[in-house]
Amino acid sequence: MNEASQTKDFYGRDFLITPDVLIPRPETEQLIDQVLILAGKPYLPGVKSTKRVLPQKPIIIDVGTGSGCIAITIKKELPNAEVYATDISEKALKIAQKNAENLDAPINTIISYLLEKVKSRELPTPDLVVANLPYVDKNWDWLDKESLSKEPEFALYAEDKGLKLIKELIKEVVELKIKHLILEADPCQHEEIKQYAKKAGLQFKETRGFIIYFSV
Repeated sequence: MNEASQTKDFYGRDFLITPDVLIPRPETEQLIDQVLILAGKPYLPGVKSTKRVLPQKPIIIDVGTGSGCIAITIKKELPNAEVYATDISEKALKIAQKNAENLDAPINTIISYLLEKVKSRELPTPDLVVANLPYVDKNWDWLDKESLSKEPEFALYAEDKGLKLIKELIKEVVELKIKHLILEADPCQHEEIKQYAKKAGLQFKETRGFIIYFSV
């Protein structure tokens, strides 16, 4: 581990973090909660389980995996799931692979821009896509760029008011007829995302903090 490396807790597990990946944040843990709800598994002691909507052995793709914290946590919480973690950054995927080894989580990591490897049939069509894509708008007047300066810009910022990649992913999910999509985005963006997804053919189901869930 080099001097720039650190560990960060996410969903009760320690993940290796370097300047090549985003730092896991508490709001992203609600994405895991939503996945567990779809799997019919209580995400907290005492929480009543819900009806399973995912298959018993779901195929799940984490798009833009970074450190792998989402994909690895899903695999640890749902051992029967077949989990793929994609990213455009080889450096990020190396960190994800290291974290998977450290946490004994057998996930599949692959270089891919959004769902291009599903379209090319190099990856199977998933039951669920999850994604914490770049969604920060550089023009937000409340943005503290100094606090974000130690994280890779390509993993933080996106054009079109932060929604460029999210919109591209929504189009691909519809094109590929994927049944479930969970996204992370700032709550101020949720309404525009909902309207865009509705026009594309997705059905809005619910929001959970920064998380927004759609199905076909």
